[in-house]
Amino acid sequence: MKINRKSKHLTHISNVLVIGSGGAGLRAAIESKKSGVEVTVIGKRIKEDVHTVLAAGGINAAFANVDFDDSWKQHFADTMIEGYGLSEPRMVELMSKEAPELVSEIDDWGANFAKLKNGKIDQRFFGAHTFRRTCYSGDYTGRSILMTLLKKVKSLKIPIHDSQYVTQLLVHEKICFGAMTFNIQNGERTVYLADSVILAAGGHTRIWRKSSSRRNENTGDGFYLGLKSGCILKDMEFVQFHPTGMVMPEYMSGTLVTEAVRGEGGHLINNKGERFMKNYDSIRMELSTRDRVAMANYTEIVEGRGTKNGGVYLDISHKSKQFIIDKLPRMYRQFLDTLMIDISKNPMEVSPTAHYSMGGIVVEPDDHSTGVEGLYAAGEVTSGLHGANRLGGNSLAEILIFGKRAGNAAAKRSINMDVQYRSRSVIKNAHEKINSFLKNGTDVARPLQRELRNIMWENCGVVRDEKMLKIGLNKVNILKESLKNLDVRPDSEGFEDLMLAFDLEGSIMSAEATILGAIERTESRGAHQRYDFKKIDPKFSMNFNIELDQSNNLKVIKSKLKKLRPELKDAVSRTKSITDFSGMLLE
Repeated sequence: MKINRKSKHLTHISNVLVIGSGGAGLRAAIESKKSGVEVTVIGKRIKEDVHTVLAAGGINAAFANVDFDDSWKQHFADTMIEGYGLSEPRMVELMSKEAPELVSEIDDWGANFAKLKNGKIDQRFFGAHTFRRTCYSGDYTGRSILMTLLKKVKSLKIPIHDSQYVTQLLVHEKICFGAMTFNIQNGERTVYLADSVILAAGGHTRIWRKSSSRRNENTGDGFYLGLKSGCILKDMEFVQFHPTGMVMPEYMSGTLVTEAVRGEGGHLINNKGERFMKNYDSIRMELSTRDRVAMANYTEIVEGRGTKNGGVYLDISHKSKQFIIDKLPRMYRQFLDTLMIDISKNPMEVSPTAHYSMGGIVVEPDDHSTGVEGLYAAGEVTSGLHGANRLGGNSLAEILIFGKRAGNAAAKRSINMDVQYRSRSVIKNAHEKINSFLKNGTDVARPLQRELRNIMWENCGVVRDEKMLKIGLNKVNILKESLKNLDVRPDSEGFEDLMLAFDLEGSIMSAEATILGAIERTESRGAHQRYDFKKIDPKFSMNFNIELDQSNNLKVIKSKLKKLRPELKDAVSRTKSITDFSGMLLE
């Protein structure tokens, strides 16, 4: 590494650069390194505390270890149905077929999944699954997977640079050759040059007031980086509101209460003592689709059958204390530590929380290339797999399968290159972009981010309508003007103000893209629910792409779905006959 005095940045060169130190990024890095190239990983957060650790409940793979009739085709069908037909079929097929191999691999690496007496991996129920296929490590599966990946990365001597904020992908003539960053602690800038770049920077659920994401993560910065570089976004209107986030204490509002609680037998109860899911899905009850359970919880709350704190009860106290400690150790500690509530004796208060971005950057299914040469993407920052609603347990499968594929493709591109590309003018422009934020102003980023979160919750939340969405869009556009007057003054506390400024810009663009898609989709489908259009409309069996036009404005473009192969169409049809719902909102 050398210091370039003239442009005031460090320069770091590798074959493959991975942006994001979560599960998708790490699995990509491992695969690239195994191909024989030099890899560097950069992350916004400390590597042991990225968003992957919050994926608690489990990871899907059709092993058929517990329910012997399970198969990859059934996993495919369950995923397509949960996505309301909008998922990319090839991507779903690859995930369903390859999940057993990749889950077995990471278990061999040390992920420590729960085992049956015969030594095979145990599997639990998750909502909307036909069979038990969710593998788990208690209720800390994401953390177990992340720590295993970190151990593997360390053994391969792959460097991870923490506290690096990516301000811009370096792109010239639709060729990506690296990224500009600054260190959040000391402001030191680094130009990371690479043959291939893999973007694994997460989604945008933190832009809602109630969110399972923590401060400064999933702020939409990955979408912003991709869009500004020439990528296309898709399905941005589909944001999964997980049915069960914590209600109290206030500072933890939205913190995830894992689906594993319902998977292990938890009951949802209203203030009348009724197990109300019988009114919404009498067959599957609490194990219904996430969107339906979220809507059920939301309906109970808004119609006055919720708790005084604005939630409903999730009760697993009918199970033994030892069962709960064994199966749900994290949840047991979470409620005991924060509220002094023993969930083996008392119910939890829960309500819907923004949890997962189904939309994101458009990628090719097989190699996760983005359309920008040299740029690949993996994980929640991408679109295609989940369609209108994500099947619980698929996100952890996604990061392993498509992280591996992106890593392999990125390495192959590097191996086949003769010269590493770069552009001085692009690097200069990246410096100027950072400098443009470093000024005295009248507005502060953190309160504006909070304002945006309120706008999205009130105007583009669990249920929307045209009036609410257009009001929200107008407010977002007003907020956009505040970017011109931000007060950013790095001091002894570090460069967090600068990070917040870039985060805010990415959040605003992500919010605008989400609202535009939501306005355009005049139906209720999956996670997108509208008061003014309560039914699924077959004419909207399509995806909505979001692009930047020549004037740097966002525009919505309709995109046709890809057809299913006959045998896969048949698998979906057989399953749908059992689980079909014509609409989400209760009449």
